[in-house]
Amino acid sequence: MSSFSRLADRCRIVLMLGVLVSVTACTQAPQGIEIYDPYETANRKTHVFNRGVDKVLLRPASQGYGKAVPSGLQNTVMRFASNVDQPRIIVNDILQGQLGDAFHNTFRFLINSTFGMAGLTDPATEMGLERRPSDFGETLHVWGSGEGAFVELPLLGPSTTRDTVGRVVDVILNPTRFAYSDEFRAASTLSGSATLVGNRYQFSDFVDEILYESADSYAQSRQLYLQNRRFELGGPANEEDYFDPFEDPAFQ
Repeated sequence: MSSFSRLADRCRIVLMLGVLVSVTACTQAPQGIEIYDPYETANRKTHVFNRGVDKVLLRPASQGYGKAVPSGLQNTVMRFASNVDQPRIIVNDILQGQLGDAFHNTFRFLINSTFGMAGLTDPATEMGLERRPSDFGETLHVWGSGEGAFVELPLLGPSTTRDTVGRVVDVILNPTRFAYSDEFRAASTLSGSATLVGNRYQFSDFVDEILYESADSYAQSRQLYLQNRRFELGGPANEEDYFDPFEDPAFQ
């Protein structure tokens, strides 16, 4: 790719970033409303679609993967996927002004990328450099953007307008899109997909209870997502109110 093409790509990224950030400022919850869900009708339709995809594809695939692949190998794949994702976290640490976390995560990435064989093992945690995740949705929160409306995304599940923008920007700004070879990016995508399937298997009982046993799976998943996300961003002070069913078991 020529230097002009790379510059044009970066300009498009910056322009898109500006547009997306402005979108979050236009969709804010009125004061006093705990759950702002103006798109509930459309969200419920998407939820039915997502539940169907889970029932037909994701859940069976996760059962097959979880039973066929040894747990140790599953955790190795998760660690590799997490390490590849580390540069994106570092970028967000810097954007949030969290330089301590940026240095912490940089050292973690360097150690696991070298001594940990590209993240297949996790010596950094053993050295006290534990995993400190972050994302652009959190960056927007630090910059003062409200969470906006609740939305359910096709295939991706519960989110908010702010976190939806965050997901898009995280993909666009992830340095791995520019730094690694096509083969390495393909391996990263494959490991990320395997991690998703593995987590679905790991928390199968909990997810099944929410999706297939609750009286209103949409309302239940919406409440769980908002409660956990708000806690992550410094909301509820009571840690007993927080539970992340999708926490990566490789780092427990």
